[in-house]
Amino acid sequence: MKSFDKNKIIIAKREDLDEMDNKYWSNASIEERLETIIYLRECFYGKKATTGRIQRIYTMFKRE
Repeated sequence: MKSFDKNKIIIAKREDLDEMDNKYWSNASIEERLETIIYLRECFYGKKATTGRIQRIYTMFKRE
């Protein structure tokens, strides 16, 4: 994942920033989008969220 340029400051209206975000993500490659999703999942849920296995849940119903 690319690092962010912390030396760059943008002063703009919220609508302009939203439009810039939309342009950026519409031009981003599939790989870059996937890397960002994985990065955000790790930030919110920890490393195990992207490397661990999905838990299987079985529900048993008693038939009448």
